[in-house]
Amino acid sequence: MGFSDARFNVNLSILFTELPLLERPAAAAAAGFDAVELWWPWVDAPVPEQRELEALRDALRAAGTRLVGLNFYAGRLPGPDRGALSVPGRESERFRANVDVAADFAQSLGCTALNALYGNRVEGVEAAVQDALALENLTLAARAAHRVGATLLIEALNAPESPHCPIVSAPKAIEVVDAVNAATGLDNARFLMDIYHLAMNGEDLHEVIDRYTGKTGHVQIADNPGRGAPGTGALPLEDLLDRLRKNGYDGWTGLEYKPGDGPSAGAFAWLPRPLRAAH
Repeated sequence: MGFSDARFNVNLSILFTELPLLERPAAAAAAGFDAVELWWPWVDAPVPEQRELEALRDALRAAGTRLVGLNFYAGRLPGPDRGALSVPGRESERFRANVDVAADFAQSLGCTALNALYGNRVEGVEAAVQDALALENLTLAARAAHRVGATLLIEALNAPESPHCPIVSAPKAIEVVDAVNAATGLDNARFLMDIYHLAMNGEDLHEVIDRYTGKTGHVQIADNPGRGAPGTGALPLEDLLDRLRKNGYDGWTGLEYKPGDGPSAGAFAWLPRPLRAAH
């Protein structure tokens, strides 16, 4: 159970970042993984040149890596931003410009999970105004995801590292999931359960799993403290994944952790090579 029953994918926006973007899929494949996920790779370009999209698509296909998760445009990640869709003005416009671009790119690769990050609170704008904008943009994103047969993911971040983000608990993320589903009637919004963020918030991970597995569309893991590989911190990640499985979760588990001081290829010793490919 636990690790042996999970389907893992590698997040190429936090692992293998010592390599250029187009070399990362092959590096993940060389490490034994055949599934990957990405934050939106072009932090300053919600609508990149077609040749850039084609080059990334070609790199993923050439490596034999399946894209199983993709973020919509979310500003500067990593960096000061935490999302864009609730931020009035230019960032909201950039998010909207990106929605169909990201959805079409995901569809071209068979990716059926699209993550929409909320955004930091903005001084001088009432929270209710930002939340109304967020729901409007999430509705657009949910409809675009539905058009390409994908799930819209809503993620809770953590308050210590993202103090200006309003979505910093599992219940709050679920509240947004429910609001989007009520607004669209599509029932394609789901919770992205990031174990690291929830642990940083001090949430009861067993309770979160028991309450929300049924509304969970994707899982991400990193150990805590440190956001390193499993075994570098104190989280019982194998037991938590076992609990998710027993609660009915059979989706992907994204490895979204920092590789440490060495190359990313050396950050997977905790996971026997036969368990790295999808099964």
